[in-house]
Amino acid sequence: MKVLYLIQTHQNPDQIYRLVQIIKTSSPRSYILISHSYNYSYLDASPFLKFPGVEVISRQGGRGNFSLTRGYLEALDWIFSHNIEFDWLINLSGQDYPTQPLPKIENFLESTKYDGFLVYFDALSDSKQNPWGSKLGKRRYLYQYLQLSESLSFWQQAIMKPLQEVINHMQSLVYIHSSYGLRIGIPAYCYPFNAKFLCYGGSFFSTLSQKTVQYLYNFSKHNPQFVDYYKKLIIPEESYVQTVLVNSQRFNLCNENKRYYDFSKTKLGHPRLLTIEDYPALIKDDIHFARKFDMTQDSKVLDWLDARILQV
Repeated sequence: MKVLYLIQTHQNPDQIYRLVQIIKTSSPRSYILISHSYNYSYLDASPFLKFPGVEVISRQGGRGNFSLTRGYLEALDWIFSHNIEFDWLINLSGQDYPTQPLPKIENFLESTKYDGFLVYFDALSDSKQNPWGSKLGKRRYLYQYLQLSESLSFWQQAIMKPLQEVINHMQSLVYIHSSYGLRIGIPAYCYPFNAKFLCYGGSFFSTLSQKTVQYLYNFSKHNPQFVDYYKKLIIPEESYVQTVLVNSQRFNLCNENKRYYDFSKTKLGHPRLLTIEDYPALIKDDIHFARKFDMTQDSKVLDWLDARILQV
């Protein structure tokens, strides 16, 4: 049984090295593909040479637009074009970390009845299962956006926020989004969702079997119009995989992703940084990975996790 780790990174090279080292130490047979945004920071690939089965590729970075989803799909293309063999694919960020020995996770995956682990819900519904609410789901996935600026200064944001709230509240023909740069959206003239093909949302991070990844890859190749539609959405990575896989009705999917993160008292969709105080919550049996960590802020929690993962 072989696990492939797809790690999409953009900063903190030292923490990326540490993440790769703990994965390869705990699971030497695993394969790691690092998809790094060099437009954000430089990542020296030479330290990875001592680990067999580690590859680094480049991707274009960005936040809130299609860049993260594009990087994921480009990584799948690289994986299948290079005939990389794997049984499960686990995607991580450079600030994720395992919370238990990887052989234990691999044994779990080898014996599970499920084909994938990912959080999903109807993003356009008003049901209790939708934590976003239908209004936010529709703003994200029933509008097409033009990006005017990739980032705004503090003062630009201070000016835009009250103006944005007034304009968005008064009408629905144009929607201004300024959390990740400046984007202007208008309702989509035609969209791919209907009663038989729902728009699903959820966390970008998942654990998927080889056959679900193969289906996702094939679907993306054979449905370029679907991909093009998602290129003009806000935060498409929190819908793309769910919408493709859940609508297929081909797989036994578990509606949880075995991850720990805490969005309480945070802004702009960033989970708060985890510290040693979070350690008791991280080591529950149903948690495989957690995010996000910053070893420059608290390295002790990673030291404790290392000891647990390696059973020192």
